[in-house]
Amino acid sequence: MQQTLNPWVTRPTADEPDVETRAAAAPPAAIISTPLRGMVEPDAADRLASRSMVGTARLWVVGTHGGAGESRIADLIESARSTDHCWPVLSSGGKPRVLLVCRADMRGLTTARNALTQWASGAAPQNDLLGLAVLADAPGKTPKALRDFAAIVGGGAPRFWTLPWVDTWRHTDAMELPVAREYQRFITDVAALATATNH
Repeated sequence: MQQTLNPWVTRPTADEPDVETRAAAAPPAAIISTPLRGMVEPDAADRLASRSMVGTARLWVVGTHGGAGESRIADLIESARSTDHCWPVLSSGGKPRVLLVCRADMRGLTTARNALTQWASGAAPQNDLLGLAVLADAPGKTPKALRDFAAIVGGGAPRFWTLPWVDTWRHTDAMELPVAREYQRFITDVAALATATNH
């Protein structure tokens, strides 16, 4: 007796496209560099507030939640300032360069998603968003489910960096530059973007 395959459960291997065919059929990666028309803004409770900023900075670091690490990141990058979890509004009327920062836990990633949705919908004040930095929330490897969620959230930002845990920051108040190459690359990237006249 010949057994037939249930097409809802299995497929004959002959129908399976080879890896090259599947790669060619995949859509190109999305590149989001400005707010998008038709994007639905998040509920008011899920939006970051706006704040008028006094003084100047080449880069404004916006933590999407408390404990995101915005002050640490602002200390690492020359001419950067933290905004205390608010979108910056400049008294000059200029367009501030902004870096969003969150932790790699579910709360942090959810608030980052909300902030990116707010920006993409045009509900955030005018700014030049450089990207999103996701800082590890604990030592060791981030669980796969959170890594996958971080990749999805990061796909909504113009650029996306994941940064490892820095244990020395738990034990000292001194601002030491992490030796991890991910931080070195991140600082170089962001400093170049923050000082570029056109990017």
